[in-house]
Amino acid sequence: MRKLRIFFMDNWGKILVALSILLLVLLTLWGLSKLESFYRNMTVATLPMQILIGGMHAMVFVGAYLFFMKGGFGKITKKRIKASDINVKFSDVIGLEGAKREAMEVVQLIKDGAKVKKIGGKIVKGIILMGPPGCGKTLLAKAIATESKMPFLSISGSEFVEVFVGVGASRVRQLFQKARKLAYAEGACIVFIDEIEVIGRGRTFSYMGGGEETNSTQNQLLVELDGLDSKRHNIVVIGATNANESVMDKALLRPGRFDRKIYINLPNLKEREELFKFYLKKVKADPEIDVSRLAKKSVYKSPAEIENIIKESALIATRKNKDIIDIDDISDAIDRIDLGLESHISMSDKEKEMTAYHEAGHAATLYFLHPTDDVFKATIKSRGDALGLVSHNPKEELHTQNKEKLIADIIVSLAGYGAEKIKYGTTSTGVSSDFKKAMAIANAMVWQFGMGEDGFIGDFTVIPKENMSTNLKEKLNQQTMKILDSCLKKVNICLTEQWDIVDEMAKALIEKEELDYDDIDAIFAKYGKNKDKSYINTNIAGDKAVKQPDIQNV
Repeated sequence: MRKLRIFFMDNWGKILVALSILLLVLLTLWGLSKLESFYRNMTVATLPMQILIGGMHAMVFVGAYLFFMKGGFGKITKKRIKASDINVKFSDVIGLEGAKREAMEVVQLIKDGAKVKKIGGKIVKGIILMGPPGCGKTLLAKAIATESKMPFLSISGSEFVEVFVGVGASRVRQLFQKARKLAYAEGACIVFIDEIEVIGRGRTFSYMGGGEETNSTQNQLLVELDGLDSKRHNIVVIGATNANESVMDKALLRPGRFDRKIYINLPNLKEREELFKFYLKKVKADPEIDVSRLAKKSVYKSPAEIENIIKESALIATRKNKDIIDIDDISDAIDRIDLGLESHISMSDKEKEMTAYHEAGHAATLYFLHPTDDVFKATIKSRGDALGLVSHNPKEELHTQNKEKLIADIIVSLAGYGAEKIKYGTTSTGVSSDFKKAMAIANAMVWQFGMGEDGFIGDFTVIPKENMSTNLKEKLNQQTMKILDSCLKKVNICLTEQWDIVDEMAKALIEKEELDYDDIDAIFAKYGKNKDKSYINTNIAGDKAVKQPDIQNV
């Protein structure tokens, strides 16, 4: 009976038009029967032309009305997706254990709506999923729909945006009309709005009292959320965004609208291992692949990036005419995705040798002196604008950077310059990007983080430069140069004392062009050195703190 009522609600206009046409035909026939034969014949003769002209006028009017007033630019064609069609369970969502626990609680609240109402509570209206791209926000929303057995309407925030004022608001109204009908027919409905920051960012208003087009769209969304009566319409709205919470409008995030915030973070070590196992099962892979090592090498990679690595490794194995994927294919895939395609440029022997010593300097200081990172690869194969590079990743997920880590980053950046200077007594333009990075870090340490040696505390970047005295700016810049000079001295100590290792590594790079972690570790082991011992008195020791995987380019 409810579905029949919904049919009449959806098609009442068509039914009304059909009945009106039938009534007009009957009235016309009755009128013709009352006319004299001459007038009746004349009327019948001109009737087709009148119908044609009237029909054309009606079509123009109705077409314009439907296009501009009843949809047109604002028309939305989203169809219901059945929960059974989605078929994504929480067990299919790898990792995200914390987010899954919160999502399971939401599902239980939806299922136990009667119990919640019995004690005077209200069912959750809105959930917003926040986190980096590629971490599974959409997948988690599908799992909520499947587990709660609710129909699903999915739309992107950009689909509400148009150049014409009022179109976005019209689309919001249409979306929630569909959701209410589905909730009425099926008992409940989930509305999923991806990239919700497009229409959910903080509203702006001009001095004339107007605002952007997105303002009216967001206002309509706020009205619809306020109008979700859980007693009549069991509708849950799920939004997903990559943006920071501060970007979103406060009115949208207040209680009563988006009641829950679920933060989805990048996978940890254990979750990355599970992800590699999951995606490797979908391809023909060497069973001897060390998944734990891959997980360590992929710190800060999202599930989507890990999936992409396996897909790319399958393509590489196919190009090599292999039957299965091995660890070399996966390593090549990571290099291609992270570092770019190999350029295959031709270098002179002298330039190749200088590049090798440059990268060997980076690798040696990184191996000995960096408190948080391990060197995973050194290469003199050109990629992009870089003639060579050293790739290094943090050993574990940490989310702050202390002074010792920043100093180590500067030392590693300056090591290419130091190695060139020791070997040749001169340097190349390849140090440009290294200097840029080192100076940026040193400048931030002094100007923003209070890590200078002269006791200047505070973030001086918030003060307009014109309001700062020349004397203060000079002192801060002097502190920056002191950090760089101190780091360069530590570089020279390290490279001079361990020059045999630098020399051997440079020669190996010239011969092989690329060294993986095992090759580099073997060179240090040959000289009886490993990273667990302290060989260099450079005062580089500190807490582990890191932000992102990094690459030193020539």
